[in-house]
Amino acid sequence: MKTHQRLLEIKTRGRGFANVTERIEAVVRESGVRSGLCSVFCQHTSASLVIQENADPAVLRDLERWLSELAPESRAWEHDDEGPDDMPAHAKSAVTRAAETLPVVAGRLALGTWQALYVWEHRAHPHARSLVVTVQGD
Repeated sequence: MKTHQRLLEIKTRGRGFANVTERIEAVVRESGVRSGLCSVFCQHTSASLVIQENADPAVLRDLERWLSELAPESRAWEHDDEGPDDMPAHAKSAVTRAAETLPVVAGRLALGTWQALYVWEHRAHPHARSLVVTVQGD
């Protein structure tokens, strides 16, 4: 069994979604693994990963609005060291995911037709986010 690992830096544009599917696919191709698993881990507590709709951008807008209502900046958060979006970003990250594991079939991610992998930036301003991508298999 092969193991291949790569650290990727993803530059976000602030609150919202950055499609990282092609970047992750490139790591899978680079690994040479034809059948196995690809693990992606986001090394941050104010951003997360999500597998979601890649065809209708309204889905992503609706998700962003829903999560912002769940953890609004207007709430009286105790932790606000880095500004009013700081604690809401941590709360959003807590109810989403820091890691995703995807099957690799025939040397590609086995995502469904309408699926993509996104970094979901929960902070208002752009950030550089680190992803650890590990591909294992044959």
